[in-house]
Amino acid sequence: MDTSGLYRTVTGFADSAPVWVQRAFELWTGYGLWLFGVLFAAVWWRARGRGGARAVALALLAPVATAIAYAVSEAVKSTVEEERPCRAVVGAAASLAGCPPPGDWSFPSNHAAIAGAAAVALVMAVRRLAPLVVPLALLMAFSRVFVGVHYPHDVALGLLLGGSVAALVLLALARPVAAGVRTVRAGGTRAGGPPAQGTRAQGTPAQGTRSGGAPARGAAARGIRAGGIRAGIRLTGPGPGGESSSGVRNVPGCRTP
Repeated sequence: MDTSGLYRTVTGFADSAPVWVQRAFELWTGYGLWLFGVLFAAVWWRARGRGGARAVALALLAPVATAIAYAVSEAVKSTVEEERPCRAVVGAAASLAGCPPPGDWSFPSNHAAIAGAAAVALVMAVRRLAPLVVPLALLMAFSRVFVGVHYPHDVALGLLLGGSVAALVLLALARPVAAGVRTVRAGGTRAGGPPAQGTRAQGTPAQGTRSGGAPARGAAARGIRAGGIRAGIRLTGPGPGGESSSGVRNVPGCRTP
């Protein structure tokens, strides 16, 4: 696929653009991918707070799918070994960005693959983000041609490759990861829920006891029923016949009527 003519057109436009436009594209192509990372974090935070299990799964898988897309793009790049246009295309304007060293191949564009994967993953997680992330991904792809480091077909197929890989990863893993999220949530609910019946929070006296460790009436009643009343009445003075019973000890201070 020869897109060198379109490459010359875009780089010629970039060369004649105002300096502030050139600097804006250089800044975006160098740091724009960090914005997708911020969006990943925001989507995860939103799903964590009020999302269902599938929403949390998609938020967790979005950066994972993007990383897998990057790995696939890098593998294809190492296989194809296409030279960078900033060295190969004759008659093109000088690239705004420094031309990568030999061995850093051109096809496909890793930046475009990452941007495409991130855009697709974010849209699958939160569809309302489509008007934001799709233009950002296209702008990232275009910027790679604008600064002169990629052919147009590098970025077009990079977007397609990254988006396709991300979609496949999310479709394949969303259900099992959502099931795992439900399991974790269920376990957390059981661990942090109210105490089971028959147990009380630490520091609360159990039923049948008094604060300070003194047994309540219920415990005393159970002891009486279990072992009988083990007590005797101690009387002082002579008995009815005038004699004291053997084994009965007079207690000072007590008197019979």
